[in-house]
Formats: sequence, structure tokens, C-alpha cells
Amino acid sequence: MTLTKRDLVMRISEETGMIQQQVLEVVQRTLDSIADALAKGDKVELRNFGVFEVKIRKARVGRNPNSPATDVPIPARSVVKFKPGKEMRAAVLLLPNNKPTSAPLPGQPTSNP
Repeated sequence: MTLTKRDLVMRISEETGMIQQQVLEVVQRTLDSIADALAKGDKVELRNFGVFEVKIRKARVGRNPNSPATDVPIPARSVVKFKPGKEMRAAVLLLPNNKPTSAPLPGQPTSNP
């Protein structure tokens, strides 16, 4: 399921009792402020949520898959990176789809099917 801005506004409106239009304005101004800060190259740090920052991807040489002999220069560019906070990382790790990708550590019990 995808959480849209509209879903977020409706949820906050129900929980706070505020009018949806007021919530929408607050949410939109918050998102605009984050986007403006990133456009200036600033880092946006939201405690217990995560950090948004602008990183520069280096210029590199790519290949055209239709004609692999042709090199295609890819210029350097700015990209937005997001690093989730500790609480968000922990919550996401509890999702049922997260399965261990390696063998258990020594001393940990193993499950025998």
C-alpha cells in the first residue's frame, strides 16, 4: 500500500480534529520548506525520522545498450539522499518480509525444519 499526501492529511485531520484544508496547508508548507532547504544544498535533519541531504554523483562513462561500443558521458549531478533514523530503521526491520540473509551468529539458536 502507498501512503499519499491525501491519506496523510486525512489521517492527521482525524487524529487532531483539525480541518483537512488546514492540515493540507501545514503539510504542504512543511514539504516546501524541506524542498527549499535541499535546493539550497542544506541538510535537513528530522530527529527520530531521518536525514535528507544533497550529494553530488561523480561524472562517469556509461554504455548505450543498443550499441555497446559507444561510450556515453554521464555528467555529474546532484541527488537527494535519505538516511532513516534509528527508530525508523528498527521499525522497518520488524516487517515480516525481512529474513536473515546470512547464517546465524555463533551462540544463536538455529531453526531446524
